[in-house]
Amino acid sequence: MFHPLRDRHIEVKNHAQLQLMRAAGVVVGETLALLSAAVRPGITTAELDAMAEEHIRSSGAVPSFKGYSEPPYPASICVSVNEQVVHGIPGDRVLATGDLVSVDCGAIVDGWHGDAATTVGVGAVSPSAHRLMRVTEDALWAGLAAVRADGRLSDVSSAVESSVRASGSFGIVEEYVGHGIGSAMHMPPNVPNVGRPGRGPRLVPGMTIAVEPMVVLGDPSTEVLEDEWTVVTRDSSLSAHFEHTVAVTPSGPWVLTSLDRQPG
Repeated sequence: MFHPLRDRHIEVKNHAQLQLMRAAGVVVGETLALLSAAVRPGITTAELDAMAEEHIRSSGAVPSFKGYSEPPYPASICVSVNEQVVHGIPGDRVLATGDLVSVDCGAIVDGWHGDAATTVGVGAVSPSAHRLMRVTEDALWAGLAAVRADGRLSDVSSAVESSVRASGSFGIVEEYVGHGIGSAMHMPPNVPNVGRPGRGPRLVPGMTIAVEPMVVLGDPSTEVLEDEWTVVTRDSSLSAHFEHTVAVTPSGPWVLTSLDRQPG
């Protein structure tokens, strides 16, 4: 049957496919919970990556990130510290008290993807770092709450932006955005973190997107390091990143990567 989103290459899932995405999402959520509890002074980002890969594979899933794109991403998670916004490559970096650590994780179950991220502090962090994390996570949940059937995609973008702007003077990274997700990790449509409501594709049941605000304490301009992956703030200001995969359903948003909380 013709579906108006097909022409825009936006994938619409049936119930069975959403259940597989939920299975992948649970693996992602469990992995992020495991890593959040493991973050401490003295642990290396490579140790976090090893823990993530073991948990993902032992759960019957496959890491989405490993080998992704060009150059091939070399790890199972992204670990971005302090001024690193996204796509930080795990390695021998030792986490220290006061660091902010963003962990981004993806998993595949039977060909269907889940993708989420969280930011945690290492030991005692500054009040401004605490506020940055809270503002970014609140913006994520504001965006998720706007994922409503018959709404428009930019309603999500507007909700994220409005939440951040109402919280004070923070920068919103615009070069990197959320995305469609399903049988591939990155699919149409892009989901910006700024925008006016009422624009873009209509949200219909079966659509799935990843909403992921990236918020900084300073200037939101970014650059990519020589490793061709790690994105950092140009002014070295702190960054936070939160993400969930969410499905549009007739009764409201279903956050596929959340282990408990749902919008409402």
